[in-house]
Amino acid sequence: MIGFWVIAGLMAAMVAFLLALVLIRTRADGIAARAYDLGVYRDQLREVDKDRARGLLSAEDAERTRIEISRRILELDREEAREGADAAARPGQPEGLTRAMAVVVALAVLAGGVGTYVAVGAPGKEDQPLVMRLAELEEQRRTRMSQSEAEAQLGPEPERREGFSDEYLDLVAQLRERMRAFPDDLEGNRLLVRHEAGLGRFAAARQAQERVVSLLGPDMRASDLSDLAELMILATRGYVSPQAEGVLAMALALEPRDGRARYYTGLMLAQTGRPAQAYNMWVALARDSRPDAPWMPPIREQIPGVAMMAGLRFEPGDLVPARTPDASAAPGPVQDEAAQSGPTPEQMAAAAEMEEEEREAMVRGMVDGLAARLADEGGTAADWARLIMALSVLGEEERATTILAEARTHFAADARSMEVLDAASREAGLAE
Repeated sequence: MIGFWVIAGLMAAMVAFLLALVLIRTRADGIAARAYDLGVYRDQLREVDKDRARGLLSAEDAERTRIEISRRILELDREEAREGADAAARPGQPEGLTRAMAVVVALAVLAGGVGTYVAVGAPGKEDQPLVMRLAELEEQRRTRMSQSEAEAQLGPEPERREGFSDEYLDLVAQLRERMRAFPDDLEGNRLLVRHEAGLGRFAAARQAQERVVSLLGPDMRASDLSDLAELMILATRGYVSPQAEGVLAMALALEPRDGRARYYTGLMLAQTGRPAQAYNMWVALARDSRPDAPWMPPIREQIPGVAMMAGLRFEPGDLVPARTPDASAAPGPVQDEAAQSGPTPEQMAAAAEMEEEEREAMVRGMVDGLAARLADEGGTAADWARLIMALSVLGEEERATTILAEARTHFAADARSMEVLDAASREAGLAE
């Protein structure tokens, strides 16, 4: 800590000295420059006489050169006379006042720097190596607010909203009562999700969507989980809770190219101190998406700030796909392989019935199970890429980097597999 203050003090003192030097500088610099020029011109006059004596210059050329040099000397004299007249015409600034002002400016720089650091910095905090900072970020990510805590902070949602007719609000109220009486009505719950969300009651819509996911069971799709995660995030006004993170992980396990799940996973990475990974995930998503995809406007708005936090240089061209994408198309062969190696429908149905902590434990168990299978039996490049992405999302970047290196060694002779691994590395934001 002492070393920091020594370095900061030296830097502040240097800046203060340079500012003070500008204030106390006198006309001596200008006078010295004129004296130097005058000496040069006099030397030139002597050289003209020598060149004339040696016959290098004609009498006419020598005279013309003398006249030009003499004209420049006279111009210097006139300039000095003008400055002297101007100085006499205006009141002079006392030298003592100038030096006092220089001292005031220097002290203001030093005091302002220290005051700003005390106000917005962390003067008592010990130095933290990178490993400690990363561990602290991981602990903050792991212990951040839960979904229920974040929703509780916002308070209960009103059942009736302004701007809607009483007749419509009464119909929605009747639908709520019906779902309380018949909680297993799948279509009724889906209808309730739409109307609650339309009223801006996202916590209520989230609860209805949880029932939808539970009722779907083995027929659950990635889009159903993306709907749930989106409602969870809207219910907390943009905060991605650990529980929403778990739902996003399950959605990506079913469909690794799901656009909304990828966007919100990038948002979670940005919120939990991993802006480089968020940037890479959003860039990869943008290149896979149509320009009018619903996640493109928020990406365009937020990605410059995320790049700045990551220390990366953002160019708008980074978001331009190399080919015309089709975000709504079915997954290609590599994506199909990844989806087939994901959780079974029975696992997904069981996850929908779990408590928040159990669901998170299940996600980690699925990742560990995939890692064990790949270590024992091997797998496709898509399997390895999915494991790398999952570990990155869970905050285990070091383990993901190790597995990436192992996979690259295994698939070194397969150009297509190396492309899949390189894409996963970029999207996960892993150091090369």
